[in-house]
Amino acid sequence: MSESRLLLCTDMDRTVIPNGVEPEHLEARMRFRKFCQLPEVTLVYITGRHRQLVEKAIRSYQLPEPDYLVTDVGSKVYQFQQQQWQEMSQWQQEIAKDWSGKSHQQLKLALQDIEGLKLQEFSKQNTHKLSFYLPVYHDNQSVMATMQQRLDELGVKATVMWSIDELTNIGLLDVLPARATKLHALEFLQQHLQFAAEQVVFAGDSGNDLPVLVSEFQSVLVHNASNEIKQLAVLLSQDNGHPSQLLLATDPDPLGMNGNYSAGVLQGVWHFMPEFRDRLQTGVHS
Repeated sequence: MSESRLLLCTDMDRTVIPNGVEPEHLEARMRFRKFCQLPEVTLVYITGRHRQLVEKAIRSYQLPEPDYLVTDVGSKVYQFQQQQWQEMSQWQQEIAKDWSGKSHQQLKLALQDIEGLKLQEFSKQNTHKLSFYLPVYHDNQSVMATMQQRLDELGVKATVMWSIDELTNIGLLDVLPARATKLHALEFLQQHLQFAAEQVVFAGDSGNDLPVLVSEFQSVLVHNASNEIKQLAVLLSQDNGHPSQLLLATDPDPLGMNGNYSAGVLQGVWHFMPEFRDRLQTGVHS
């Protein structure tokens, strides 16, 4: 068993953080914490949150401390070293290529006069993440097309991502280097840490997790995900030619829990990594 290794990568909100409408199993987070203490497990949180919000969530929800963080929608990667978080410069060098030497300020000046856009707070910006608010009633597709056209004219390879803050009901638009995705960040860490593909498990719940969920990586969609996302994930994984790499977590599950949130994450490990099943059942070192 000592030769077994696992790179466990998971989204946070509504995946390991039980902040959706579905119930969390009473034992789920405790069993998740115990499992992640195993020395064979390298834990990565991949999230749209910035680092300070990740740290707040870890404290508030008593989540296990990860070994690596992918934050700010893929634009930052951190490693926990010498009792502190250190940004991985290799990742910054990797994604910087896409902006062709253009600065955050140059991109802001090129986009900020587009009707409806309002620059987000300083804390939500970084070197390779330019973020705006856009009212939900606005034609986001038209705005995104205009943004993409201007970025193309600058010679910048960028992804413009649209999402909605459900608490405030306001639209969010993030401009990121094309390489700054959850999937590419996972590939970067897998190669950097020298894990085989079959030693990686990813867990997610929503549309922004789909590129990883339907990729060649072993992935679990937690049971509390919407039916629409479940159906779309199944279709896309079939279209991509590897439906067996996607698990839809179930209730009940093989571990006697309900497949929601961290229970679904552990169900994914159970399914794809049978060598860890004894540890998942006991929650302690064998």
